[in-house]
Amino acid sequence: MTSSRRFVPSVLLLASSMLLSASVVAQAPSYDLIIRGGTIYDGSGQPPIVGDVAIKDDRIVAVGKVAGTAKSEVQARGMAVAPGFINMLSWATESLIVDPRSQSDIRQGVTLEVMGEGWSMGPLSPAMKAQEIERQGDLKFPIEWTSLGDYLGYLEKRGVSTNVASFVGAATVRVHELGEGDVDPTPAQLDRMRALVRQAMNEGAMGVGSSLIYAPGSYAETDELVALTSEAAKCGGMYISHMRSEGDRLEEAVDELIEISRRSGAPAEIYHLKMAGRSNWGKLDAVVKKIEAARAAGQRITTDMYTYTAGATGLDAAMPTWVQAGGLEAWIERLKDPATRARVAAEMQQPGSDWENLYLGAGADKMILSGFKNEKLKPLTGKTLAEVAAMRGKSPEETAMDLVVEDGSRVGTVYFLMSEDNVRKQIQLPWMSFGSDGASQAAEGDFLKSGAHPRTYGNFARLLGRYVRDEKLISLEQAVYRLTTLPATNLGIKERGALKPGYYADVVVFDPAKVADRSTFEDPHQYSVGVRDVFVNGVAVLRNGEHSGATPGRAVRGAGWNRCR
Repeated sequence: MTSSRRFVPSVLLLASSMLLSASVVAQAPSYDLIIRGGTIYDGSGQPPIVGDVAIKDDRIVAVGKVAGTAKSEVQARGMAVAPGFINMLSWATESLIVDPRSQSDIRQGVTLEVMGEGWSMGPLSPAMKAQEIERQGDLKFPIEWTSLGDYLGYLEKRGVSTNVASFVGAATVRVHELGEGDVDPTPAQLDRMRALVRQAMNEGAMGVGSSLIYAPGSYAETDELVALTSEAAKCGGMYISHMRSEGDRLEEAVDELIEISRRSGAPAEIYHLKMAGRSNWGKLDAVVKKIEAARAAGQRITTDMYTYTAGATGLDAAMPTWVQAGGLEAWIERLKDPATRARVAAEMQQPGSDWENLYLGAGADKMILSGFKNEKLKPLTGKTLAEVAAMRGKSPEETAMDLVVEDGSRVGTVYFLMSEDNVRKQIQLPWMSFGSDGASQAAEGDFLKSGAHPRTYGNFARLLGRYVRDEKLISLEQAVYRLTTLPATNLGIKERGALKPGYYADVVVFDPAKVADRSTFEDPHQYSVGVRDVFVNGVAVLRNGEHSGATPGRAVRGAGWNRCR
């Protein structure tokens, strides 16, 4: 009897304990994060819905009306919630080594930097490594990798705020086997170049990237590019190109890109589509017609662009490529010879028959000098070539050559070349995505030693603010699609570029009414505004407009990764 009386309270205590445990389990957070009540643009191009996005670990697990609890919640009422943006043409190759926070792009909602316009960070020979270190400017760093795969792994291991991907550069492969001279590969050399492409594809390259107005990439003929791209195509990769001309021979350059795509079997994309030089502004319709015809015939030809009427490169694009054969050092030595200088000056004043003459396309008064490595020349930053020529009492052609020699570099230069009307028309093309063609850097430290093109700080915010909200050229859902799902699909990237359960949690929260670029040509080092929160692989990198310091970015590898031998 006594034993029975004691047993009943024990049973009740055990039952109570079990109910309490069940209650605790029921109340345990279902997710790590819920973004509540935002206007969701899922990347599909369809009209948005108001709802929630739930994240657990590095994945999106629910989109819509999400019940349950989370370890933390973000209120997004009145804000747009979208997949992280993809920068289809990033030059963050060096800036992310110096500063892994990717400030200028993260603050615009970019979560993936795609690199490799003609030149990639591997494969590198010992001689190439030594040369690259010798040529470094304001940003200095050791080169602790050899292959492209090593480089991507290096960034990931050190920590980087954005995800990173890369094409293998056609010029990189060429220099690895042929050096920087204007020579054609022998069959044996071409075989080794093809093998390097296969190796890079196996390491996760997205395909082959070329840049055909610059030496030594310009020395590659069509057959060579077809051979390299064919290897990428076998591995599921694509061809992407800064074409041989964006000006006087633009239509012929488009024909070459379409031919390389057709013969290699690889899809192809035109980097930063433009019509450079006033005399070429009327060629957009003809270019669109060529692309549409190729697409109708079954080829996947796409394009990307930046949202400005000026480009940025170096003074190498103002001089014929024959004088640059053998590399920077050989170019500088040739420019010290009076007879060579006279020939170069004469050719700078004429349309280039076999090279892209941006000096003639823009004019010295529309060329802003933006990047010097020589401290004595840095006060010239922000001045036009015409202004510096007048200061020195020399012709612009002589001045350009002098600056290359004095600086020991190609000298960063902004060229005003394009038509605003064409920029607007191109934004409306359904197969157009977007790339900054710039570094991802901070408005501080060594980055302030040189100027910058505003696209470095404002390319994506400018699209969303000026051209989508203010000018209403395309809808916001279409813009988000072309910043996310379209480039991810073109690159063959799985489980990124959309807000879907099972996809990686790369998410941006921004205010459509406030998003805007602030960077100008006069004062470029200014961050864009209007992006509030950015999550990369589920980790908050930007919270309430401030960088958290987190570096959760990963290497995003292409279709040939570990299966292309």
